[in-house]
Amino acid sequence: MSTQKKTLNFLQEFSIPLILGVLIALVWANSAPENYHHFVHNEIVGHISLHFFVNDIFMVFFFAMAAIEITQSLLPGGSLNPLKRAINPLMATLGGVLGPAVVFIGLNALIGSPEFARGWGIPTATDIALAWLVARVVFGAQHAAVSFLLLLAIVDDGIGLMIIACFYPDPANPVAPIWLLLTAAGMLVAYLLRRKNVQSYWPYIVLGGMLSWAGLYLAHIHPALALVFIVPFLPHPPREEFGLFEDDPQDHSTLKTFEHEWKIFVDFGLLLFGLTNAGVEFSEINTLTWLVFTALIGGKTIGIFLMGSWATVIGFPFPKGMGYKELFVAGVVAAMGLTVALFVSGVAFMEPGLQGAAKMGALFSAVAAVIAFAAGKVLRIKKVKDNQA
Repeated sequence: MSTQKKTLNFLQEFSIPLILGVLIALVWANSAPENYHHFVHNEIVGHISLHFFVNDIFMVFFFAMAAIEITQSLLPGGSLNPLKRAINPLMATLGGVLGPAVVFIGLNALIGSPEFARGWGIPTATDIALAWLVARVVFGAQHAAVSFLLLLAIVDDGIGLMIIACFYPDPANPVAPIWLLLTAAGMLVAYLLRRKNVQSYWPYIVLGGMLSWAGLYLAHIHPALALVFIVPFLPHPPREEFGLFEDDPQDHSTLKTFEHEWKIFVDFGLLLFGLTNAGVEFSEINTLTWLVFTALIGGKTIGIFLMGSWATVIGFPFPKGMGYKELFVAGVVAAMGLTVALFVSGVAFMEPGLQGAAKMGALFSAVAAVIAFAAGKVLRIKKVKDNQA
């Protein structure tokens, strides 16, 4: 393997572009805040800003990569097959939403203030990009916990969008569900392409994907999930024999081709994601900061662990390769709200002081990464790389 290839693999495996983007954003936003916000939010082409391009267009492809992992995991031989194994992370997701909300509301009643009450939705968020990075480092790229966390994070983000729509609506842009028929039409187009055995991924992405994106956008629901509804229709092998991003010389399917041709674009494009979303100005820290932080670190970890454990008791087993200690560490990883929680903070509070304090709590949740690394070592989590079972 060439030195250049090794360097690229290292940068991708440890999500160095994403980390670099986050660090640049933090330094820039605190040294020259006006310049930073102008760079991120100023329109560059028509009415399109860098922030819009990254969050509403680029992240479509990031979520598509996550959807590929979930699609493969649900196939026979995958860690989430049979389907009852996928119920466990879905129930854990419910715990990851209810747990932090209950902790926030309870703590706010004890030590908080009525003006903090709208912040309960902030700690329900999980930063899927950073969670994916940390999960791959703690568990290994091929561990079942990675699929578990991706499914949890995608559903969590979907619930988060519903929370925003229902509890933090934008009066100027109310949710318009009728436009979701366009998203359904996109799925129908992808289904028909699959029935016609179309092997190129471009018709699926261009025709089905654009319809799906337009439906979500016009419905005033975040369109980053557009390809999540399309990816499962891309032709793929009937079984999962190799792990995500592993090169199966016999697999030339549409799904695998799409993954190979877009993965490097997504991995290095995450630099822009970190740059445009992590620019938080260090502001006054108050009780709201610690409510958000505690609800994320404590509430989400406990909620995921309790609901995931209960799922096994009532007959929905862990994904193959996971147990209680892996579930606990996965809960810690999911506690990183960070960029997604920053976004929810922006819609939960309009008053700059409250918004800043809440964002500091979301920013501090990055410490979950350190806790997850330590917990992985203490609990002796066995990393799974390459094509290990």
